[in-house]
Amino acid sequence: MATRRSALAAAAAAVLTASLLSACGGSDAAAAGEQAKELRYQGWVGAVTPAELAEDLGYLDDVKLKWIGNTISGPQDIQAATTGDTDFGGAFNGAIVKLKVSKAPITAVVSYYGSDKGNYSGFFVLENSPIKSAKDLIGKKIGVNTLGAHSEAITKTYLTRAGLTPEQIKQVELIVVPPVNTEQSLRAGQIDVAALSGTLRDVAIEHGGIRPLYTDVDLLGDFNGGSYVLRNDFIKKNPDTVRKFTTGVAKAVDWSRSQPIETVHARFTEIINKRGRNEDTKQVKFWKSYGVVSPGGKIADNDFSVWIEWLNNTGELKKNDLKPADLYTNDYNEVAAP
Repeated sequence: MATRRSALAAAAAAVLTASLLSACGGSDAAAAGEQAKELRYQGWVGAVTPAELAEDLGYLDDVKLKWIGNTISGPQDIQAATTGDTDFGGAFNGAIVKLKVSKAPITAVVSYYGSDKGNYSGFFVLENSPIKSAKDLIGKKIGVNTLGAHSEAITKTYLTRAGLTPEQIKQVELIVVPPVNTEQSLRAGQIDVAALSGTLRDVAIEHGGIRPLYTDVDLLGDFNGGSYVLRNDFIKKNPDTVRKFTTGVAKAVDWSRSQPIETVHARFTEIINKRGRNEDTKQVKFWKSYGVVSPGGKIADNDFSVWIEWLNNTGELKKNDLKPADLYTNDYNEVAAP
């Protein structure tokens, strides 16, 4: 899977390619005066995304999803949407900021994941690890699913708040490890800290012998972590389709937190079995929440402003004048409408 070099550093080139495309997934239909009815996307192994749940619940109306493969990287997922390989993608809001600075013609339309007590990202060490503080991480390895995204931002926030200097922070090494292998890599001593979230986190906790060093919720409280984005040309040509998709996702997110957890688990298991991707459903029982904190996944300025400010402070944006309003719209989310 893509790392920061392939997913974000290549974004400028990807944007140039995207500018020559015409919304691939629905361009032929749009050219004929019809709006796209099929949206290509990437999934996650053993998980049911809000978009997949929305389709199964019938919330997407006549819009259908077409799975083209899986990803473990938010930055890669939104780059695929930018280049036209998919029609929508989802990623950490800070990664969206970085891609937007590269002039990517994308807009966030709905929050699809976040962090709360049920769906937080934790950074775990072995129970008997000598690592007790941020300073102990100097010279150590942290296993994350991808670079330039949620885990990296949370880790650097933790290190910065703990008073580490930029030079010391550079000595903390982030290693890309597939999420399904992260727990084992920690227990085998291949990494010193494991970034774990979702059901993989809870499975690892159940196995015992690990403890959290820091979590994103401890640092920031509950927050919307990531959004679904679409290309601007696709939105312009397919406004009704985008409205159905966005509103459907919003309804699915709300459905997931309004139902008894057993009902959600049963639905997830049914969806995973029905799609026939040869996946294990054992992790479903650990699912607690998508973590979206706003009703209907409504996006707010602070979902992006915190990361714009942070990236400006670290010098990654070079004091870019990007504003939150440049990144998102709630216009297609009928659930979140005023």
